[in-house]
Amino acid sequence: MSSSSYSSLQGIFDSDCLSIDAEDLKYFGTDWTRFYEPDPAAIVFPREISQVVELVQLANRDNIALVPSGGRTGLSGGAVARHQEVVVSFSKMDKILDFDEADQLVWLEAGVVTQRLQNFAEQHDCLYPVDFASSGSSQVGGNIATNAGGIKVMRYGLTRNWVAGLTVVTGKGDLLELNNGLTKNATGYDFRHLFVGSEGTLGMILGAAMRVTHPPDALHIMLVSITNMLSALQLLTICRADLAVTAFEFFSGEALQQVMLHRNLPAPMAGIAPFYVLVEFESDAGSSAALPVFEKALDQGWALDGVMSQSESDRLRLWQYREGISEAITSRTPYKHDLSVVISQAPAFLEAIEKVVSLESAAFEVIWFGHIGDGNVHLNILRPEDWQIDEFRLACEQLGLKIMAVVAQFKGSISAEHGVGLLKKNYLRHSRSDIDRVYMGKMKALFDPGLIMNPGKLV
Repeated sequence: MSSSSYSSLQGIFDSDCLSIDAEDLKYFGTDWTRFYEPDPAAIVFPREISQVVELVQLANRDNIALVPSGGRTGLSGGAVARHQEVVVSFSKMDKILDFDEADQLVWLEAGVVTQRLQNFAEQHDCLYPVDFASSGSSQVGGNIATNAGGIKVMRYGLTRNWVAGLTVVTGKGDLLELNNGLTKNATGYDFRHLFVGSEGTLGMILGAAMRVTHPPDALHIMLVSITNMLSALQLLTICRADLAVTAFEFFSGEALQQVMLHRNLPAPMAGIAPFYVLVEFESDAGSSAALPVFEKALDQGWALDGVMSQSESDRLRLWQYREGISEAITSRTPYKHDLSVVISQAPAFLEAIEKVVSLESAAFEVIWFGHIGDGNVHLNILRPEDWQIDEFRLACEQLGLKIMAVVAQFKGSISAEHGVGLLKKNYLRHSRSDIDRVYMGKMKALFDPGLIMNPGKLV
């Protein structure tokens, strides 16, 4: 960045909202991916919409690349600044602006932490249902930019389902107010949905109107051990028929052992099974509502053993075995594949992927978990302790090409909820056709003709 450009930044941002401190550059220049060295030129912390508009105008004039940054909990490198970009952190734009009880809408700024929105909704006897392990640090703007999913998609859908309005500034510097919280609006193209999942490549999300809903009945957990993924699909079918299911998660026995070791937890039931399914459901009748389902699963040979929550604290305890997995394997720098297929194909898909992984790289330890209730599975390849990160990434990228060939065969997605970013950009052709990608490029050129917004990501 030229000295004149930096002086212009100083004219937009006060000293406490502009940093070139080495620690800040490293901290705000990366996300949870950890496969790329950050190298931003500066970090800015806007407080007002007008500052962001002025920044984008400056960036177009001086050809400065911008990287929007939320809670930096992404797993695809979408918030990494590697080439002297200016990182735009929304941590100071974190106000909840208004609550409309009649419309059940929360108006907020992009930097509001997801868990804070959840808590705010709860304080008003409502529910914001999009939930995941990083809700305590991720930001709503980032959730929208990646169309975040999580553990309750099969009941409540993705972030997209809860966005009633957006305030955005395009890469061209235009300020757009999209949909304004309306429930019904049949006036042509809904640009709101272009920005949901756009990963900051079209512009920056500055604020949103987020829908909330009525809270659920009492929640309970049934944790079941199974021998194979076909049993998980059969169990899903009977659970959907007989229970008000809010989450249907699975994880491998290896994943369970990682969590037990990391959090010093006892085994939830005797022995270690090949796989586990965690079913969360609503019921005023208590966890006993799931007993007939469990008994049928035992009789059919779909379940080996099981345990049910007996209290709210018990429910939260059992969730640890699933939600603690990512934290437990973080020290091994996992290379994460976030894949999805139609639900009925999930068992065959997992079998095909496991065959590829075992044939191509017996040296790698693999941890499986995911949201099997919506067809989304997470394949985590753990870095051997004596491997350097770059060596490991290159090996995983080569293996990834073979995995993506299986994804294409099953007509699945190379990224169900983590986004494309840097890490999966070379895999995109396995999920999106040539003509798809041409239109994506044209859309990028329309909203960001200067190509300043999050360059190198997605398109």
